[in-house]
Amino acid sequence: MTAAVEADALVKTFGDIRALDGLSLRVEAGTILGLLGPNGAGKTTAINVLTTLLSPDAGRATVAGHDVVEQPALVRAAIGVTGQFAALDSGLTARENLVLFGRLMKLGRAEARRRAAELLERFTLTEAADQRTGTLSGGTRRRLDLAASITREPAVLFLDEPTTGLDPRSRLALWEAVRELRASGITILLTTQYLEEADELADRVTIIDRGRVVAEGTAEELKRRVGGAVCHIAVADAADRQLVSETLGTLGPVSVLPDGVSLPATGPETLVAVVRELDEARHAGLPIARIDDIGLRRPTLDDVFLALTGHPATPDAQADGEAAASDEAGRPARPTAEVAS
Repeated sequence: MTAAVEADALVKTFGDIRALDGLSLRVEAGTILGLLGPNGAGKTTAINVLTTLLSPDAGRATVAGHDVVEQPALVRAAIGVTGQFAALDSGLTARENLVLFGRLMKLGRAEARRRAAELLERFTLTEAADQRTGTLSGGTRRRLDLAASITREPAVLFLDEPTTGLDPRSRLALWEAVRELRASGITILLTTQYLEEADELADRVTIIDRGRVVAEGTAEELKRRVGGAVCHIAVADAADRQLVSETLGTLGPVSVLPDGVSLPATGPETLVAVVRELDEARHAGLPIARIDDIGLRRPTLDDVFLALTGHPATPDAQADGEAAASDEAGRPARPTAEVAS
């Protein structure tokens, strides 16, 4: 298959911080790549390099066949970007925002209005068309932001944590919009802090940590690397999770997760052994707190994270230098074909 995005040994430093440390990745045309990594892994820095907002210190990258350093204007003309913060004018209506983006991308007045109407219909925004953007719900604003990013149908769309902060219903609606964009032939590079989002949307997943790739493949391939089923014990309190972990240590390697404790399972017999161990510990006077749930499940991308990086996934908190490419208000700039060139 043809690569729509290709990066080879990218390096980017910010003082003593090496945000990208030889990062290499490939996104096949017409697919969705999920780019995952823990806090400060370099995900947003990678997006900023690939969208020409930052120049790499070393390495090479191409987007839609164009070199990000030598041909930045051609790259910008071929891409759309939805960053972590909506790049919309809250004082304008939804329709006016889309018309504005069309005009910035050198569409004529009539064409910009026609394209705005088309996008409002496509993203189910017609009822919000003439409302000021600042009054819209978070989910509606994110759909509007996504619509603006494809004002000119891009070859490649970069989505940097597009559903952060959305309620479940809004997230599902945005997922469906992303699937439709892929079906239309757009290549998508998606960073996300929600591992189930990558599981649902991505054709392939690349996990990075400390600026370099630690694993890549389909979600199922990565899960198989972790192993078979696991027994998960849901425990709310951190101190109690540690206590449960120590209690079950004789049954096998135990992983402490943000929502509980897990260990490899061979089948229902593991579940029986876990319940027996916890019950015996209680009878022995060990202060085991309330356990919310115990069950068997298949490995998740959370388990993959823990196995490959030594810690669970956490939200990207702008710890990997991405603020260097943000505007004065703290919102990442949206590169456009004409304004940025």
